Amino acid sequence: MKRLGIAALLAAAGLALAGCSEVTNAVDQTNKAATKVGACAEALSLADLNPDPATIKERAADKEKRLRELANSVGEQNVASALTGMADSYLQVQKENIQDAGKIADWTKRNLERLDALRKVCA
Repeated sequence: MKRLGIAALLAAAGLALAGCSEVTNAVDQTNKAATKVGACAEALSLADLNPDPATIKERAADKEKRLRELANSVGEQNVASALTGMADSYLQVQKENIQDAGKIADWTKRNLERLDALRKVCA
């Protein structure tokens, strides 16, 4: 009888621990989803859809840095890759003479494509 009580107690403890593991996993998944949503929302707000040639270069370094930070904070590789692609776009702006209207148009087109890729992985 005593053995039966001990076995029941051990079984109950095992079930409680299994429940804790499930709760921990659920919390982890929720945190990952919240991080992804936050990173996606911030990245989308950083995007220049109508860049001002006079200010784009000076703002590009900050945007590139923040997009890389966001990419490092998310756990999903496809989201991180899309964020890195956007960061690369702002790095490109820093290196080019972006004053020319044709170059601005080309950069904007590439940036919109990267933004679309981010929207798809964030959905």
